[in-house]
Amino acid sequence: MKAAVIVLFPKYLECAFEYAPLKKAVEGGKLEVRFFSPIDFASGPKDVEDYQYGGGNGMLLKVDCVAKAILKAKEWLPGAPVLLLSPAGKPLRQDTVIELSHLPSLILVGGHYKGIDARILDLVDMEISIGDFVVSSGELAALVLLDAVVRLIPGVLTHRRSAETDSLHSGLLEPPLYTRPRKYKDREVPNVLLSGHHGKVERWRREYALKRTLLFRPDLLQNEDLTSEDREILSQMVETLNKLLDNSAE
Repeated sequence: MKAAVIVLFPKYLECAFEYAPLKKAVEGGKLEVRFFSPIDFASGPKDVEDYQYGGGNGMLLKVDCVAKAILKAKEWLPGAPVLLLSPAGKPLRQDTVIELSHLPSLILVGGHYKGIDARILDLVDMEISIGDFVVSSGELAALVLLDAVVRLIPGVLTHRRSAETDSLHSGLLEPPLYTRPRKYKDREVPNVLLSGHHGKVERWRREYALKRTLLFRPDLLQNEDLTSEDREILSQMVETLNKLLDNSAE
């Protein structure tokens, strides 16, 4: 994959490329990244920003210098979609990350200050939001998206299956996970995970993935392709929860 990252301060991201998975992706030839800063297309660092027409608090990145950065990136990656990191964008979900990981190239645009002059949208193919919160710079948002996408490229992670079993990748949250020591204070690893019976282990993990998702992210179950066994597990859990609620109300 080739990725052009358009942000005000590319050096902000340099440390991330000193560690896996981004470092491994670059060194292994799975990822080529070029940074483009709007500052390089302005007469000076202060000339990338200006006050808003109509008044209001906060400075905006000017459309001309950001547009020049995008057009320069498109010279390198002429067929790449331009993705703007924005609170107004489509919420970033794992299914979108999976789709993007199959693309040969991407152009990511991160804003700064109050944002970017709205006319930049003429050059944007999609707006993406990393969540219902605000961070101080588009560098952070671009890094989140880039990391999420790159780790899914075959050969980047040592264990590909690890990414495929992460929370949300399959639509559910992960079940509880354990490692050594077998006993920590008064808590022990569930016996089924020590049984060596792969079928029982997989059933236990599926059951607890369903239970955790029902408890913490029930919205995810709406789009999940549930088997009759899955539905039975969820029905039993709902029945148990109702009984607990009834008992506590007495």
